[in-house]
This record gives sequence, structure tokens and C-alpha cells, in this order.
Amino acid sequence: MNKRVLLPTDYSKNSLNAINYAQGLYANIECDFYLLNAYQASGYTLDSMMVPEPGERYYEMAKTSSEKGMEKLLAQVKIQPENHKHRFHSKCTFNSLVEAVRNMIADKDIDIIVMGTKGVTDSKDRIFGTNTVSVMEKIKECPVIGVPEGHFYSNPKTIAFPTDYKTAFKKSEIKHLLEVAGLHNALIHVVHIDKNKDGKLNSKEKANKQLLEDILHGADYESHFLSSVDVAKGINLFMESKNCDMISFMNRRHLFFGSILSNPLVKEIGYDPKIPILELNDNK
Repeated sequence: MNKRVLLPTDYSKNSLNAINYAQGLYANIECDFYLLNAYQASGYTLDSMMVPEPGERYYEMAKTSSEKGMEKLLAQVKIQPENHKHRFHSKCTFNSLVEAVRNMIADKDIDIIVMGTKGVTDSKDRIFGTNTVSVMEKIKECPVIGVPEGHFYSNPKTIAFPTDYKTAFKKSEIKHLLEVAGLHNALIHVVHIDKNKDGKLNSKEKANKQLLEDILHGADYESHFLSSVDVAKGINLFMESKNCDMISFMNRRHLFFGSILSNPLVKEIGYDPKIPILELNDNK
């Protein structure tokens, strides 16, 4: 079955860059790419008591703007060297981004989402673009790759995968990480940081570590331990020392800013993200 990749776009330069990244990442496999623009009418929100309907002026203006933007985007995509393995589809819809994404996942059986981490309305002092955070927080059905502003595609050769070994892993949760690594012969760096210095794992953590190693068996990976260091700082230093091309982590509780890793990690690396982030979802 073809890979089905959802590409939300606001027609910004960053979202076009994310589209190019997705094409490069999956260059050698059959893919259906679904370009999605979710639009709303100026001056209205979907929570408003009065929402414009088809035929009304503000609705039709927003629809026309969205469709023209999609037409221009498709023309830009076609300028790229043609890959016969790739097919593009488009969808413009009056909806919130999260609901539009959720509907597309259900309708098109989407495997993964690739989007830019900043949009046209995002200020530089924000952690990620609001849209990216919303999708990562609220969409549990499939993983998300966030592509930083200004990051141009190169084959990922080293991928950092931080973990605390607090919870068990499942093959289905790790499969997208293994797929990306396998497509590009990438080395996965499993990184455990222990602020308690000793690095000793309890029996449950040892079992979870062994389970992860069983899942990763056959892949190219290395395990690392960093002691007595702030989680975010340690990850940053590790990524720099290994020249990592991507970082992946598990969004366990689906509270993107609430887990032990995501809060300090995303706050630290998110202000000036350098490499794409593959956010995986648990199956709980």
C-alpha cells in the first residue's frame, strides 16, 4: 500500500519547505501526498454564534483565497523534478486545522503528518508555530514530523531518541522511527539522561530498556547514558556532539508540554529549532 502523507499548509514559505522535506524523506517509496488548507472567514471563528455559510460574502472570499493559494502551491510543486512514485492531491476546507486534519486522517487513512514549525502569523519568540503544537497535542491517530523554519532537506543519517524508560514500548509505536531510519540507513541514538547521577535502572526500567532493544533489533542503533545534567541541556549537547539530523520522542500522555521530556526539551530546542522533530504517539 502506498504511503499516505498529510501536508497541512498555510501557503507560507515554511510550509512549502516542509512539503519539499517530505518529498525528499520519502523519495524512494510510492506516496500519496495530501495538501490540506483549512480556512476560516475573516472576523469569524468556528466558535462564533454566527458562522458564515456557503454563498455568503465572507465565506466565499475565504474560499476563493484558499483555492487560489492551493492552485499556486500545486504549480510550485510541479516545478520540482518529477518523481513518478509521488502523487499529489489537494483539499481546501472551511474548518479549524485540527478538525480538518482529523477528518483527513479518517477519510484518507493517513500514515503520517509533515508540517512546518512556524506559519505566516507566528512570531519568532514563540516555541513552535501554534498550529504545529495544536496538531501534536490533539492528534493521536498518527505521528507528526515538524520541520524547522529554514531547514533544507538532507538525508537523515543520525537520529536522537531520548527516553526515560518509565513506560513500556510497542512495535507499532516505534515503526515510523524504524521506517525513516531504514529508508536512509540512519543510526538511531537512544539517549537516557539521569539527573540522579548513578544511572541505575530499577527492574521495571530495565525491562522496558530490554523491550526497546528487542524492538530495535536489526536496526542500526546505539544506547547512551548521560548523568547529572538537565534533560533539555543534555539533549542539546548530545545532538550537537553527534551532528544529529532528526530527533524523535514519544508523546506519552499526549500533553505535549506536560511530559517529563517534552516540557524542558521543547522549550529549550523549540526557541531555535535546528533539526526536524518526529513526534510519535503511544497506543494507550
